[in-house]
Amino acid sequence: MMNLKKTILLLLAIAVKFSVVNAQQEDFSFENNELPLEERVEILVSQITTEEKIAQLVNGAPAIPRLNIPDYDWWNEALHGVARNGKATVFPQGIGLGATFDPELAHRVASAISTEARAKYAVSQHMGNHSKYAGLTFWTPNVNIFRDPRWGRGQETYGEDPFLMSKMGVAFVKGLQGDHPVYLKSAACAKHYAVHSGPEEVRHTFNAEPTQQDLYETYLPAFEALVTEAKVEGVMGAYNAVFGEPACANTFLLKEVLRDRWNFDGYVTSDCGAIGGIVWKQKFVKTAPEAAAVALKAGVNLNCGGTYGNLQKALELGLITEELIHERTKQLFKTRFRLGIVGNAGDNPYANIGSDKIHCAEHVELAREVAQKSIVLLKNKNNTLPLAKDIKVPYVTGPFANSGDMLIGSYYGISPNLVTVLEGVADAVSLGTSLNYRSGALPFHKNINPKNWAPNVAKESDVTICVVGLTADFEGEEVDAIASGAIGDKVDLKLPQNQIDYVKQIAEVKKGPLVLLIASGSPVSLEGIEEHCEAILQIWYPGEQGGKAVADVLFGDISPSGHLPLTFPKNVDQLPPYEDYSMKGRTYKYMTKEPMFPFGFGLTYSKTELSGLTLSRTKLKKSESLDVKVDVANMGDYDIDEVVQLYVCPVDTTGGIPLKSLKAFNRISLKKGEQKQIAFSIPPEQLKVVNEMGKKVWRKGQYKIVVGNASPGKLSVDLGAAAPQEVMVVLR
Repeated sequence: MMNLKKTILLLLAIAVKFSVVNAQQEDFSFENNELPLEERVEILVSQITTEEKIAQLVNGAPAIPRLNIPDYDWWNEALHGVARNGKATVFPQGIGLGATFDPELAHRVASAISTEARAKYAVSQHMGNHSKYAGLTFWTPNVNIFRDPRWGRGQETYGEDPFLMSKMGVAFVKGLQGDHPVYLKSAACAKHYAVHSGPEEVRHTFNAEPTQQDLYETYLPAFEALVTEAKVEGVMGAYNAVFGEPACANTFLLKEVLRDRWNFDGYVTSDCGAIGGIVWKQKFVKTAPEAAAVALKAGVNLNCGGTYGNLQKALELGLITEELIHERTKQLFKTRFRLGIVGNAGDNPYANIGSDKIHCAEHVELAREVAQKSIVLLKNKNNTLPLAKDIKVPYVTGPFANSGDMLIGSYYGISPNLVTVLEGVADAVSLGTSLNYRSGALPFHKNINPKNWAPNVAKESDVTICVVGLTADFEGEEVDAIASGAIGDKVDLKLPQNQIDYVKQIAEVKKGPLVLLIASGSPVSLEGIEEHCEAILQIWYPGEQGGKAVADVLFGDISPSGHLPLTFPKNVDQLPPYEDYSMKGRTYKYMTKEPMFPFGFGLTYSKTELSGLTLSRTKLKKSESLDVKVDVANMGDYDIDEVVQLYVCPVDTTGGIPLKSLKAFNRISLKKGEQKQIAFSIPPEQLKVVNEMGKKVWRKGQYKIVVGNASPGKLSVDLGAAAPQEVMVVLR
């Protein structure tokens, strides 16, 4: 026994001595902040074994203690607030932010989100929580074009226009990532790259084959802007195939366009499970090692999922090299160094943000401001709105009048301070008001009890405020929209029939005006409903302060100022087949049918008048910019915000080019009676068109320059938009 003890002690001593010697051999100069980033990363990754490198290429990366590398999970979400990670400020859903047409506001929102993220990260690290959703690499924003209003995930985007998407997306990324010359505040990620916007049911298997014109005019511009202008740190490959190759094994997208053409210097992650889908769902290769190999070779650094566990086998089969594994691993550590979560980050200013910034009063008030600015007034017959706060008998009703779920949309955080519409109205009206409430209708199913008295309350009410619409249960991602009959998408654009019936029941008996509030992340058809309502507000999924913001607008503390970031068709029959990725007939840029409400449309409580449109020149060479000035006046009795929009409309639209294109916009504030001159400068590159070969060209001819507060067309003016200013320019 004594000999055994001596043997054990001797072995322990040898092990300790070996570990000490081994530790002394590790090179920690990668912690030297004075060295160039590339050198620091090379020093670190060169000391990691191939087996360890493979383990680092999945979202749940393990620790490497001998090099002081902590474990880290890359999967995190921050679409409209830090998501799935406990208490955080819940801002309006992405489509609502798009409706503000306010990049500066988008930057402020993203900056607030990244501030909370840094504070939450510090707290999580302190308590040893390194789990999914607790990191700083956010897979946000979603800049896929909302090309078809049936897409359940369109709510995550900023709308249907690539120019608007680019401006809002760039601002959001810059807010998430901060402006420090060395450190990232958090790491944003542009998703889902590319040509990905439904149907959800076949998102793992479909092959998108857009024309070259549609690819470069519609599907890629926002991604290019986020990479080249915002320097986004991450890009997420989509599930689907593009031109026959899975997006996460697509050398054209990931190498030729992203790395070589756009000079992307960040990491590429797969969508979750997408690399496994290369073999199991798309049948692009026959085995998991082959799937892992083709993704790694195409340029995917990080596998959200487990298929990269087969990289060792792929290496043994000669499908990949150790050098390739080394290079893909280095890119991931670049991001971790930039975040200051590996190596010496003692001078990182973002590491000192305190927990008092999580759901702080400033951020809660910002959520209210965004919701206010996102609400779109679609109709206001006989100036029904705003309502007086001392209105005697108001009635709040509808399936979402007292709903917290309606406020938060998809990919949400958790707020202890959700304010429903009912609560917002109750807090706004006079204490002497006889406010009444009944839900009146179930969200998606017919009421069982035939003795529903709720519609009859409208008989004795001075105004009926009815909140209808959808939630993320009805439209959203494939796995989350549990009430969707189309695996996350919408079958049509109508409200559920029981909601339509309820609105009509109210209309038949109402004493006072009917004010309809529509909560949704996408267009809702108002055929058969619109004519029964004196006022209509589109409130989207307005975030935790949605109820207060709605009340602010209803009672005139704030004039509505949101504008539609996508076209609202009359019905689904106006749309091309959902599965067709051609842009013909889609969005305001190509649609020839008259919609219910046009892109860019939104009323205020005042009247806007435009005049005095002037151009710096009416004939342009391809080296010349176009400078535009216009006078904008508030002719009404309310202070307002207005969104002034500039469109270019070619006289000759042959060759598949858009009928009209948004080229500039400016959100401005106008006091009642105030007039301002607005100036736009359109660079020559922006006046080029994408031809059928996918090339940007200077196309000579006549173009109409239109400035208004909605997209051009008779319908906009008929609905109450300002009469636009127009002038012709010639490109020569």
